[in-house]
Amino acid sequence: MFWVLLLLLAWAAAGTACTRLCLAAVHAGAVDAEDADAGRAHDLTLYEAAFLSGGPRRVADLTLVSMARQRRLLLARTGWATVVDPRGRDDMERSVIGAIGPEGQSRIAPVRAAAATADAVNGISDRLVSAGLAVSDGAREGVAAGIRQVQFAALAVLALGATALLTPAQSDVPRGLVALWFGLPLALILSCLAIARIEVHPYSRWASPAGQRLLGALPRRRGRDDRTDLTSVAVHGVRAIGEPDLRAAFAHREQQDWRA
Repeated sequence: MFWVLLLLLAWAAAGTACTRLCLAAVHAGAVDAEDADAGRAHDLTLYEAAFLSGGPRRVADLTLVSMARQRRLLLARTGWATVVDPRGRDDMERSVIGAIGPEGQSRIAPVRAAAATADAVNGISDRLVSAGLAVSDGAREGVAAGIRQVQFAALAVLALGATALLTPAQSDVPRGLVALWFGLPLALILSCLAIARIEVHPYSRWASPAGQRLLGALPRRRGRDDRTDLTSVAVHGVRAIGEPDLRAAFAHREQQDWRA
C-alpha cells in the first residue's frame, strides 16, 4: 500500500509546519500581552512615527523631505540631492549627508538606501522594540517563516496526493477514499493558515498594536500654506508631499528603484 506511505509523509509535513507556525503565533501573542500597556506615556517623534508606519526607508524619506523644506538640502526634479548646509542637526541628518558623500551631490535612490541602513535608524528601531511599540525582527521573521513553511507543506501534500492517485492501484481502496485521506492534512494546513491570519492581523509589518494605537492618535495637521505637514509624510509617505517639485524628485526616485 504505497499510498499509505505517501499519506504518512503528508501528515508529517503538515504536522511539522503547523506546529512551527502555531508556536510562532503564540510567541507573538505572548509578546503583545506583555506590552499591552506599552507606550501609554510615550510621545512619538516624527522619526519614530515614520519607522512605525513604513520602516527604515520611510525614516530616510522623512529626513530628506524635512531637510529640503528647510532649504538645507536641494532635491532636484531630476532625482538628484545636493547638500546646501553640511551640518546635520541630528544623527539622521548626518547619516543622509554622509550618504550623499564628500562631493555634496548624489542621486536620491542610493542616498535613501544608505540612510535606511544607518546606525541612527537601527537606534530608532531598538528603542521602539524595547518600548513594545515596534515588532521585533525575531517575531516578524518567525511568523513569516512559519507561514512560508505551511504554504510549502500545502504544496507537498497536494503533490503527494496527486502521486498517490496517479500510481496504479495496489489495493482495493477506492481512489475517492484515498483523496479524502489526503484532504485531512490539507484541511489542517488551511485551518492553521486561517488561524495565523487572525493572530497576525493586529500587526503591521513594523508597528505592534500598541504602536498602531499611538499612530492613530497622531494629529493630522496642515500648514497655513495648505502644504501637507511632516506628520502626514511620516505616516503616509512621499505620496503625502504637497510641493510639486519635491513630489517630482521622489517620483523620479521611484522610477529608479523600479528599474533597479
